[in-house]
Amino acid sequence: MIKPNLLLPTLPFAGLPLTFAPMDESFRKQLIPGAVVTVTQQIAARDYSWSGEITGTIVEYAQQETGSWYAHSKNDRLWLDRLTLRKADGEITTLNLDEFSNVRIDSLPKTTAVPQV
Repeated sequence: MIKPNLLLPTLPFAGLPLTFAPMDESFRKQLIPGAVVTVTQQIAARDYSWSGEITGTIVEYAQQETGSWYAHSKNDRLWLDRLTLRKADGEITTLNLDEFSNVRIDSLPKTTAVPQV
C-alpha cells in the first residue's frame, strides 16, 4: 500500500499493476485558495529519482479530466489532481499531483474557515 505524502527514492514498477490510493478527503479540503503550500515532486527513473520543490499560494485546486482514455474510470477518462500556485515572484504554475507528490501546507489563509464540499 502506498502511503500518502511518502517520498520514494525509486520505484521499480515494470510489469506491476499500478493502483494508488486517492488523496485523503480531509487533506483535500485544506487545499483552498490563499493557503501557502510546499510541493515536492519526484520522477522515478531506472536507478535514481529526480526531485524538485516549489512553494506558492494556492490559486486553484481541482480534479480535472484529461483527453486520455482510461478504462473503468469516471466517464472513461483519466482524471488528475491539478494544483495551480502563484510563486513569490508572481509566476503562475500548474502541478499535476500524483503518487510521487508530497504536499505540505505551510499556512492557511487568514480566514481559516474550510469550505464544506
